[in-house]
Amino acid sequence: MDETTAFTPYGTPESPRVAVSGEARLEVEPELARISVTVLARGTDRRSALDDLTRRNAAVLDLIKGYGDAVEKLETGALSISPELGRHGRSERVRAYHGRVHLTAELTDFTALGELTTRLADLELTSVDGPWWELRPDSPAYSEARRMAVHEAVQRARAYADALGTRLDALVELADVGAEPPMPYRQSMRGMQVASYDSAVAEDASAPPLDLEPQRQTVYATVNARFTMHPPQL
Repeated sequence: MDETTAFTPYGTPESPRVAVSGEARLEVEPELARISVTVLARGTDRRSALDDLTRRNAAVLDLIKGYGDAVEKLETGALSISPELGRHGRSERVRAYHGRVHLTAELTDFTALGELTTRLADLELTSVDGPWWELRPDSPAYSEARRMAVHEAVQRARAYADALGTRLDALVELADVGAEPPMPYRQSMRGMQVASYDSAVAEDASAPPLDLEPQRQTVYATVNARFTMHPPQL
């Protein structure tokens, strides 16, 4: 590379450069609501704990699946059956067995969300956490935020050029600093935990559906841009 083609990161008098950044911030409605469901069981022997856990887990799955297209995703996470040893731990005598299953559900129908969480919380030894409001990874909101950030960068560069009495010539570089997804909003709601369950009584005494207001999601985007300008008359 000779002197005539040497790289000039700061431009030249014949082709000065201007470096700017563009930022955008959008607040949009969430597209998904995620809840976490934990099903518990406790028995004096391993088989009874496992049977109870299986029955309660099936009731939770049937209830969630009953909401059809309102539920976009339903996944079972960790499963555990663990023994509880004697109080002082001096022997291997097992006092009880504890079972636990974690499930995660994602809903797109927020009207059904309040009813579902309430009904889940009414189930035997079942707890509910959430909802966590989110956007889809490919949400158009991210593209819109980036477009707005680029537009601001161009407008800012033009303002600098106008201040010098000249105009932009060409785009040299555009760097995507990144559109950062919002931190999910955590709102916790523990379910009722009872030792026995009567479906007829529970139906009569069931709580009204919760009125859950979706939290708007904030999307950020930042870009760095470099332009060349026509030589100004200083």
